[in-house]
Order: sequence, then structure tokens, then C-alpha cells
Amino acid sequence: MSINPGTPVSVLDVILPDVDVVLVMTVNPGWGGQSAIPSSIAKVGELKAAREARGLDFLIEVDGGVKPANAIEFTDADVVVAGSAIFKSDDYTDAIRALRLALQG
Repeated sequence: MSINPGTPVSVLDVILPDVDVVLVMTVNPGWGGQSAIPSSIAKVGELKAAREARGLDFLIEVDGGVKPANAIEFTDADVVVAGSAIFKSDDYTDAIRALRLALQG
């Protein structure tokens, strides 16, 4: 299941027990290079709390605006997708390494 920045987490309440992955889009889908929308980042924490409170086991994935400078905001996610942060860099290996280090806190 995927939710866009304008979609509240509460719309997923009924189906959370039946999903394997919830993808939180932290940008409006359409083009790369956007900055993550802060209210979307907060949804990751909401989903983590709901998962723990209800004893569920779905994965939380984020996509959009992920880069080393803000990666610490995504540590509650199980899966992190980074596009522009890697593919617009001069060295993919260095970009991936920097992202991994930033996600480790």
C-alpha cells in the first residue's frame, strides 16, 4: 500500500493487518530531486507506533527526498529509497556509503 503526502495514515487502519509493506511517499510523485515534506516524514513514526501497538509485522518504506543530510529523519523506516541523492552524484559508491552512514545515526 502506498500513501501520498496528502493522505493521512488513518485511512490505512482497517487494512494494516493485511498489508506487507506501506510505502510512505515523502514527496508528491512525479519527478526526482524534490525535498521531503516534513509532515510526510512524521507518518513513518505514526506507522511504527501503530505496528507496535497492534502487533503487526508490515514493513515501512519511504521514498522521496532522502539524502545524507536528512537521513536521520528516516531511521524508523525499514526500507529507504534514494534516487536523486545517488544518481545525481558524481560517485554512486560514495553517495551510497554516505547515505548508509547517515542512516546509522
